[in-house]
Amino acid sequence: MAKSQIKYRDGYKYQLAEDFSVATNIKPKADIATQFIDLNKQGTLVVKSGYAWDGPSGPVADTKETMRASLVHDAFYQLMRRRKLSTKTYRNRADRLFQKMCKQDGVPSKIALAYYWGLKLGGKPSADPKNAKVIRTAP
Repeated sequence: MAKSQIKYRDGYKYQLAEDFSVATNIKPKADIATQFIDLNKQGTLVVKSGYAWDGPSGPVADTKETMRASLVHDAFYQLMRRRKLSTKTYRNRADRLFQKMCKQDGVPSKIALAYYWGLKLGGKPSADPKNAKVIRTAP
């Protein structure tokens, strides 16, 4: 039998068990469709079952109050890393949406604002296309 390799990306903690859809204020000029993320011109984001993400980053705890916002935020940053969305145009909107969703899900306003400032000050590398996840092989 021929030896074959697997190809994978590491660094993920969670995997979406069913499709998730949310209306956003991030409205691209053309519909975007990828294997795991769709975003239409009206701003509807669909993150598909099987999507993997790492949850909240930095000092933000992985809690029920931050998981939905982290999913949506990671999906938008992935679209930026893949050059489907402009970081210049959409990064701050994605960061503000994270703040808004955290508040909707029970994070106190002052803490959600601190999370926003953390993203604003330290999130730029995570949206940069040169920091896309590396495809690894094994064995």
